[in-house]
Amino acid sequence: MQAAQPHVPTPTGGRRIALICAKAGLDEAYPALILANAARASGIDASIFFTFYGLDVITEKKLDHLHVSMVGNPGSPMPHALAGLPGMDSVATTFMKKKMEELDVPNVREMVQQISDAGCRIFACELAMKMMDLELTDLVPQVDGVLTAEDFYKETVGADIVFV
Repeated sequence: MQAAQPHVPTPTGGRRIALICAKAGLDEAYPALILANAARASGIDASIFFTFYGLDVITEKKLDHLHVSMVGNPGSPMPHALAGLPGMDSVATTFMKKKMEELDVPNVREMVQQISDAGCRIFACELAMKMMDLELTDLVPQVDGVLTAEDFYKETVGADIVFV
């Protein structure tokens, strides 16, 4: 018996979105992944360009260890005096993961697989990879390629570009 193939919507009306993810906090990775997933579910062509610390989201050794940083987070409900205390990032990360699980939101690794299966193109920034001493083999297999910023613009001509 052959495994069912995921439904990949055909882009409609030529709509395209290109997301740029430059941060790797757990709370910073989800928006790009959720927006890409929603775009593909709506038949919109989607790409994500991971650059600088955003590369952690697609780096095999770091992907499962993303966390919520409370220090310097202006949206945090936690008083700044408490945010820097030892263990606060761990508490916030545990809380967010639990809440996402309750809402039946896939973890980051599953989301990367899901958007890839849905036809979202996933790219790593060449310059950031050099800066972080990363090779293509350090990244998850869903990565479609390593591009320069110029190549990313060429790849996403006509797309709405959103820096997440």
